[in-house]
Amino acid sequence: MGERILITGGAGFIGRHLAHALLRRGHSVRILDSLIEQVHAGGRPPAGLDAEAELCIGDVRDEAVVRSALDGVDKVVHLAAEVGVGQSMYAVDRYVSVNDLGTAVLFQQLIDRPVQRVVIASSMSIYGEGLYRDADGVLVQDAVRLPRIGAATGWDPVDRQGRPLRPAPTPEWKQPALASVYAITKYTQERLTLTLAPAYGMEGVALRLWNAYGPGQALSNPYTGVLAIFASRLHNGQAPMIFEDGLQRRDFVHVEDVAQAFVLALDHPRAAGGVFNIASGEDRTVQAVAAMLAQAMGRPGIAPEITGKARAGDIRHCIPDISLAQQVLGYTARRDFTEGLAELAEWVARQQAEDRVQEARRELEARGLVA
Repeated sequence: MGERILITGGAGFIGRHLAHALLRRGHSVRILDSLIEQVHAGGRPPAGLDAEAELCIGDVRDEAVVRSALDGVDKVVHLAAEVGVGQSMYAVDRYVSVNDLGTAVLFQQLIDRPVQRVVIASSMSIYGEGLYRDADGVLVQDAVRLPRIGAATGWDPVDRQGRPLRPAPTPEWKQPALASVYAITKYTQERLTLTLAPAYGMEGVALRLWNAYGPGQALSNPYTGVLAIFASRLHNGQAPMIFEDGLQRRDFVHVEDVAQAFVLALDHPRAAGGVFNIASGEDRTVQAVAAMLAQAMGRPGIAPEITGKARAGDIRHCIPDISLAQQVLGYTARRDFTEGLAELAEWVARQQAEDRVQEARRELEARGLVA
């Protein structure tokens, strides 16, 4: 017999794919989502939301709404959050309120209505700069980028002798380095979950997600995932805008693989109390990814705009070590990146997307967050 699972923020990109995966496994799904305008145009439920999922429209900070949403629930996936490194650096009260107060309200209600397990969507952003090795092969956890002085200064972190550091796969034990308000709030969400769940007889699990992509992202949201932002620009005949020199490395994981990870985290006995990196295990430069997406969308002639400027809160490299999720959860990233880009391109071709990237850039520049 299936379980009843509440997904907060479940009308969003990852939530819809997770709801579909859970329904296919015979579970009942209830979604709590506020349908904010930045993500859901007109505050309307998005296309692709399973009709079998029960939709409750409300704010995760509303005690009465959360109390009602928890009625009869066996497990919770907490996805509800404001998402965007750049925006978090000026919409501070909004991000802290939704992400951290929202999580606090959820657990305040769970004290009297405990469930079996709570799985929180954490983020790779909490690592700040990822793990590095110096020229002697020694691991460096606290890499810091110094302010650039002129074009001759490199973008990559260096050691105390000024030698370049090489990015290494980042495991879960790497110490946090919270470089943005968004990262701070995600770490707080994670710690609230892993602290309060066992205190009240529940199990807590945190999944640190890398850059999810796939059909269904909010193309008109300039603070969504980088591939959706690039796709929106290309769809409108504009060049993708890349900060720094475009050689920063990222891991892109298909949303179906992310959904699979949440299913495993909900069910696997050994997941309880754990923190797991969820990614594809393959890293690429942002510039190379922009070129691959342009090719997939039939716009190979549109080269990315390399700004040569840094955005406050961004990190240079953070590539994942996913061995713990593989060993403990049995997680495997199944979707091929090239095939995933082709699927994304096909979906984008059928969409309308308002290009708001320049608007977002002007907002950051006006506040001194781009230099």
